[in-house]
Amino acid sequence: MTKKMKDTMTFWAFVGPAVFFLMLVVGIPFLMGIYYTFTNWNGANPVYDFVGIQNYLGLIRDSQFHYSFMITLVYTFLSVISINVIGFSLAYIVTRNLKTKNFLRTGFFLPNLIGGLILGFIWQFLFNSVFTSIGTMTGIESLGVSMLQNGNTAIIAMVIVSAWQYAGYIMVIYVAALENVPQDLIEASTIDGASKWNVFRHITLPMVSPAITVSLFLTLANSFKMFDLNFSLASGKTTEMLALNIYKEAFVMNNMGIGQAKAVIFFIVVAAIALVQVYFNKKREVEM
Repeated sequence: MTKKMKDTMTFWAFVGPAVFFLMLVVGIPFLMGIYYTFTNWNGANPVYDFVGIQNYLGLIRDSQFHYSFMITLVYTFLSVISINVIGFSLAYIVTRNLKTKNFLRTGFFLPNLIGGLILGFIWQFLFNSVFTSIGTMTGIESLGVSMLQNGNTAIIAMVIVSAWQYAGYIMVIYVAALENVPQDLIEASTIDGASKWNVFRHITLPMVSPAITVSLFLTLANSFKMFDLNFSLASGKTTEMLALNIYKEAFVMNNMGIGQAKAVIFFIVVAAIALVQVYFNKKREVEM
């Protein structure tokens, strides 16, 4: 047996089991889901008919699906910006020479450990009871009415909760990047008379650009797939995002074929946007 064959066998001995189970729990179900998009299966009855592309054509007339798609785009845009801005700002603060920086890192990261459903119910109580009581006692009209009672403000409420929960996780990524910025470059530029803004713009920002690419990808994917917080905090039709819409179609209304068709469209859109984002950010890294 040649060395090349031994290396190949060793490679597949380690990688093979992982590939097998990945295909078993992800690949095969994904392909089965694509097949079910061409049927009228209800998720329980083993008898179903092949309907071709009727499920996909039906989505053209599904106004709630269109609305959920729009709401998801708005939420994703606001969420990605707020999480990354807050996460980077927190990272910049805790990488300064502060005596309490380790305590602050722990405190900022802790909300990420709380599950989405529990977090949603906690913040639902805060929005509906605590904040409204404070508004009533202080006479602040904007706090007197719960943000969850209106569709537009409910989306803002979800963005606030998402940023509160997820910014600490993104902060960790930015902390790792900021701590790897060579201090001698910063010191040399400062000696040459560069302002703090120029140091940040021309040294710090280009050095952390790979972390920005990763963080944007993670927040973009997670914001598009948001389900648990939407389900527990604001699940009405005016705040029904795409993941929740797919869940209700498939598991509440038992239209598994239509739900799977929505999921496939959802997958294509999210994958396309994420890949385009990564491509342009990688290109920007080279230019910087």
